[in-house]
Amino acid sequence: MKKALTLILSALIAASLAACGAGPDGPSGAAGTRAVTDSLGRTVEVPCEVGSIVALGNAPRMAVYLGLGDMVAGYSGLGGGDVTPLTAYAYVTKEDWADKSVVGTDSMGNTSYNSEAIILTGADVIFCTATADVADRLQRETGIACVALSQGTLFGEDFERSLSIMAEVCGAGERAEEISGFVDGCFEELSALTAGIPEAERHTALPAAATFRGTHGIEGIRVNDPVMDSVNALNPADGGTGEDKDSYTVDKEQILAWDPEYIFLDSGGVGLVRQDYAAHPDYYAQLDAVKNGRVYQYPSSTSYYDNMEISLANCYYAGSMLYPERFADVDFEAKAAEIFGFFLGESGYLDVLEGYGAGYGTVDLSDE
Repeated sequence: MKKALTLILSALIAASLAACGAGPDGPSGAAGTRAVTDSLGRTVEVPCEVGSIVALGNAPRMAVYLGLGDMVAGYSGLGGGDVTPLTAYAYVTKEDWADKSVVGTDSMGNTSYNSEAIILTGADVIFCTATADVADRLQRETGIACVALSQGTLFGEDFERSLSIMAEVCGAGERAEEISGFVDGCFEELSALTAGIPEAERHTALPAAATFRGTHGIEGIRVNDPVMDSVNALNPADGGTGEDKDSYTVDKEQILAWDPEYIFLDSGGVGLVRQDYAAHPDYYAQLDAVKNGRVYQYPSSTSYYDNMEISLANCYYAGSMLYPERFADVDFEAKAAEIFGFFLGESGYLDVLEGYGAGYGTVDLSDE
């Protein structure tokens, strides 16, 4: 992954330097501009020097990860008063961004951006994670270069590509490579810690109470979950339902049939699971994970798109619970501090999550 990002960035930077050094009008006749190719394959003329940006969709999170928070002049999403610690990038910037313009919304698929408000920010470039028609309209209505990025699959190449494009436009290539190297290093460590586990000793673990289009009780599950995959856990939901979604609801009887050894609950759904337990204690009494005290909570990671730092910390927590002997030398709190410090600049963010009731720990469903 890191090597691929390095090659992408090198090619992009070389092309940009060539364009900005091609003469006063550049190769396309626009003074002081250079051409970039965005995630949708659109060619966009952007300024050679970018001082401020508008970030829409998932682009604000990318800007924070890249250390470009001070460059954001306007953004879409939740205002500071509506932000919770589960939307980590927005929570850590809510004071710094308090005076910045909220120029639209894209929550729950409702994309609505205010072109006049975007113009008033005086931004040099707009970044969006929208369709080509939306990006073209914004560029046409504002007269500001609009670069489209992929919303990004969690830990996926499309997210990495989007980071590299934003980094190239804003001069943050070194930081983009650091992000790629950090994520690769974590997954290599997780893989090494859980490598070679005999099939008979691999534990079944179900990610449940998943957060997608709102909160869910135990019936909300994830398949092909990168958290479980990262620690070589056996997710009983993988490949057995015919669903092509990564999160969906199942009949609770199906969970009984799977009877996983471990259950991990999104913090946002724990309250719903407790309510259901109070109404149907006999159902939960049949689950092996409940009988053996192997139900755990970790922070919901999908608040306003995927929060990479929370998901990465969740990987280490899941591994520590599933295979404590293999993670004996991993100090989870120290690792979480490293992850949150790297992405958010807040090494104490674990305490923030704990204070919000979205921390890590064993869940006793009978304890209200």
